Amino acid sequence: MSPPKFNDWGLEACIADAVASMGWDEPTEIQLEAIPVARAGTDIVGQARTGSGKTAAFGIPIIESCKPSGKTQALVLCPTRELAVQVAEEIGALQGSKGLTIETVYGGTDIDKQAKLLDKGVDLIVGTPGRVIDMSKRGHIHLSEIGIFCLDEADRMLDMGFFPDVLWVVEKMTNRRQTMLFSATFPQEVLDASIEFTKDPFHVMSEDLEVEVPEIDQFAIKVGRLNKMWALGRIISNMGGEDQMLIFTNTKRMVDMLYERLERHGVKSSSLHGDMPQNRRERILESFRDKKSRIMVATDVAARGLDVDGITHVVNYDLPDETEVYVHRIGRTGRMGRSGQSWSFVGGTEMGLLDKIANTWGMRIPVVDAPELPEGGKEMAKLKDDWDEISDSFGMVTVKLSLGKEKASKLSLADWIQKEARVPEVAIGEISIGESESTVEVHVKKASYVIDVLKSRQFHGISLQPSILN
Repeated sequence: MSPPKFNDWGLEACIADAVASMGWDEPTEIQLEAIPVARAGTDIVGQARTGSGKTAAFGIPIIESCKPSGKTQALVLCPTRELAVQVAEEIGALQGSKGLTIETVYGGTDIDKQAKLLDKGVDLIVGTPGRVIDMSKRGHIHLSEIGIFCLDEADRMLDMGFFPDVLWVVEKMTNRRQTMLFSATFPQEVLDASIEFTKDPFHVMSEDLEVEVPEIDQFAIKVGRLNKMWALGRIISNMGGEDQMLIFTNTKRMVDMLYERLERHGVKSSSLHGDMPQNRRERILESFRDKKSRIMVATDVAARGLDVDGITHVVNYDLPDETEVYVHRIGRTGRMGRSGQSWSFVGGTEMGLLDKIANTWGMRIPVVDAPELPEGGKEMAKLKDDWDEISDSFGMVTVKLSLGKEKASKLSLADWIQKEARVPEVAIGEISIGESESTVEVHVKKASYVIDVLKSRQFHGISLQPSILN
């Protein structure tokens, strides 16, 4: 008996077309178990990792249950802003032409602008707990009117201390008729929540919790935002004539921006993300598979159905927040035993995340210099001074001063810098006073300004002569 396919389920035409345009044929294990049950309106408790296809497992039933009415019918809670964006993007791609209004609601953005978008009418909200609560208290989200609730990555919610917020949200959703909870692991608190949140749930478990790490050459370049184009240009310049490259960014906006920059530099490329019309996505994918396009810039969601054996280079222009996502990205190359290489651009504050990725999967990801420019090659962008490249994992830059312990103490120097540069206490890190020299850590966002102040002013008549320590 052949395995079930998406078109066996009689999905709404718009969803079926969207699934087909994304190159999906057979559902993943978690989708196969969850989608038919969720479409029937049953509560679900599912175990699945990021990258297992769980977003579609709850996204497709949610899309089918909602109508483009401008009234919020479903809420998906995610632990991070990045995941909320990814989930909203994938659901947006899966709905095809249905016309649902999907809004992301998370902190760190203009709250008034977000409120106006909500007030215009939203069919589906994907958000983080804190901002959803904030918008509910302000009257822009009416939780009691929402019928479908999905809690994504419940164990991470617990780890990050968001469970009290989740409980608050659930208690306000007095008229919800369906609840779906997904988690990679089930600590006792998550088990208790699954019992409390759901009613006679159907339990699904993806056995595909193991992630296969491809045997390819992996490299990382410590590079700040300003020099990513320079590093990318070096890698592209070293590609062979038959090579193909897939560049990953974390947002649709960055896909568009990077595509435009490549085109501006005369590098022919293509781009792929969930906001594109289906027929356009199909043409782009076909062109890339046929090697008419050698370089593609894409988000994780858009590239999920992309199976191209000829990809030789994967570039993480933005390092993903999830360790599993990294493995799935680099697995796009080295197919069928072929050689491949991955390059990750990592800022100073992301070095800890790179270590986490490497340690989680037992991988070796050496930090190396960007490749040398081949003979006759041209730089895509000029190399610029970028503080991110010399900052540590906490975002601190170390500055050396010509000042000894006879003239200053840690406290007096810290107070003087804060006063003269008018920076908050948290912008100044560890201070070390030596016999004739001292070092002070300054946060990367304030480093340039603080150094200018140190150069132009004297500490009790002493010229500090600041210099950067790499």
